[in-house]
Amino acid sequence: MTQVDDLSRSLIAFEQNSTMVVVLEMSQSSWLAAGVVPGIERRPLKKLDPDPTALLRLVEGWRDHAMKVGRMITRIVLAFEAGRDGFWLARWVRARSIEPFVIHSTSVAVSREHRRAKTDRLDTEMLIRVFLGWLRGEPRHCKMVAIPTLEEEDARRPSRERESLIGERTRIINRMKAALIRLGIRGFKPELLKAPQRLEAQHTAEGVPIPPNMLDELRRDMARLAWVREQINAIEQARLERLEQAPSSGPHAMVRMLASIIGVGVETADMLVQEILSRNLRDRRAVARYAGLTGSPDESGVKRREKGLAKAGNARVRRGLIQLAWRFLRFQKESALGNGIEPGPKVRRESVRRR
Repeated sequence: MTQVDDLSRSLIAFEQNSTMVVVLEMSQSSWLAAGVVPGIERRPLKKLDPDPTALLRLVEGWRDHAMKVGRMITRIVLAFEAGRDGFWLARWVRARSIEPFVIHSTSVAVSREHRRAKTDRLDTEMLIRVFLGWLRGEPRHCKMVAIPTLEEEDARRPSRERESLIGERTRIINRMKAALIRLGIRGFKPELLKAPQRLEAQHTAEGVPIPPNMLDELRRDMARLAWVREQINAIEQARLERLEQAPSSGPHAMVRMLASIIGVGVETADMLVQEILSRNLRDRRAVARYAGLTGSPDESGVKRREKGLAKAGNARVRRGLIQLAWRFLRFQKESALGNGIEPGPKVRRESVRRR
């Protein structure tokens, strides 16, 4: 049976006398490691270069020190916050018999003082406190992030790169339209394939041709736009080829099944499979929390109000699910889920959010 990703609490009993706890505060120039070592009263603290081998030597040294004072270390756990470095270190230490945990950064409660002290040493103390609470099974200390494999991370890259290129394409088009409007030229569509040929014939509102420097800038933008389109087409073509080469293997079969639904294309299906359906989430509420589609109530005393969607999860998945819900209402109006969502835009927005 597939194991559900329930990272809200530790499922392993915490043996304090035989478990060494290590937390790591990571930055671009250095790492700061802190630990709770059985048999050692003080909490060791060591600044390191960003080198996993040096970290491994440090952890082994702490373990040897604990064994010298008569403590047998049977388990080593390492935790750090999710950030720029991703998950490579977690996979690296896991291959060396160390249990890695990646803490969701926004799940750690911090002081709300206007000018609170913020140092790496204080951050390691805070991480140790919340990590020990999580290991003991106490609720609401922090949340962990599922550690993906290298193959799972790589499978998400095409969809994310395409989304970035789509945003770049939109920025180039908007920049060209803004430049033309400054000359009084309206109605010209630079996104059309024949736009470069039609650009020469455009005249400003004053009846003169486009100035040479502006014309050169627009030509460069159109060349850049054509290059971005080529990149997008290459990504889409490569994805279709992968689906054709292995149509019934793992996620490809799920993508093809979802793409067969009216209103769901290959891009949406691939995003849903790679970003969320490949995760073994506990239930549909966990799916909503991951996507940031849960509510954010504001209740205090007699005050009761709803501030809308929390928007605290995966923004890519959240946008895809909202767009999918609107497409469902457009292409499958007669379905059971689509009933009762017609009267007024406000009712439609609320109904889409709840679904």
